[in-house]
Amino acid sequence: MEPGVCNRANMLVCRLWKAVSRALFAEFLATGLYVFFGVGSVLQWPSALPSVLQIAITFNLATATAVQVTWKASGAHANPAVTLAFLVGSHISLPRAVAYVAAQLAGATVGAALLYGVTPGDIRGTLGINMVHNSSSTGQAVTVEVILTLQLVLCIFASMDNRQALGSPAAMIGTSVALGHLIGVYFTGCSMNPARSFGPAVIIGKFTVHWIFWVGPLTGAVLASLIYNFILFPDTKTLAERLAILMGTTEVEKVGVEPQKKESRASSGDAEMGSNYAAQAGLELAILPSQPPE
Repeated sequence: MEPGVCNRANMLVCRLWKAVSRALFAEFLATGLYVFFGVGSVLQWPSALPSVLQIAITFNLATATAVQVTWKASGAHANPAVTLAFLVGSHISLPRAVAYVAAQLAGATVGAALLYGVTPGDIRGTLGINMVHNSSSTGQAVTVEVILTLQLVLCIFASMDNRQALGSPAAMIGTSVALGHLIGVYFTGCSMNPARSFGPAVIIGKFTVHWIFWVGPLTGAVLASLIYNFILFPDTKTLAERLAILMGTTEVEKVGVEPQKKESRASSGDAEMGSNYAAQAGLELAILPSQPPE
């Protein structure tokens, strides 16, 4: 192999690694911050027991902060349900989605561990793990989590869709999270995020009805993705483009970057949502394609 070809291959690998590592660290960081501050607001301090309003506002601010810091690096999913929704909507590849979820769960666990470590033993309690409250049945709890997550993911899609909104989505997504907590705290403690439930559960070692906080949010996320991407604001991706995005092949880059070119034209209605962070990342997380990306 010629030296020039080797150099280009090495540069491509370096670019791929930098893009992937930055995005994964962003997801790790965003989820860790979200869990540390959000779950921290649930702790039962004798001097000042938390109110539902305080919890909702804290999760609102934690979400807005995490999104503002990381959305240009990774899209600021910070939530396996959101990542699944983007996968169903053909906005990210399967390899990237799997890696994102792993980073999110790791970040949530580290965030919960840090919170556990700095909290006095008599205050830790159950570390804010999600449970079914107030005589709600498991079916009611799942349904509530479906609805709460559905509204959150719809808001995320609308806030990050270049066809509908410009600028940072942090404030609107934070508001949606607060809305969910104002209702959901009474039913389940309000998860809407499997990573938020997973981190504290791992640290405490308590997984009672933990499945609710996977089934509910993931189902709500899929429904929201189908509603937004195929009913409210359908795009014009072909089946071949969707398969290319799913597999993370070379064509993904063309699909992900091309909408930004279209956006500068008058007919920008078909611009792909989320291309802002796809362009930032530069490359999809996948096995190196046979043809180098442009």
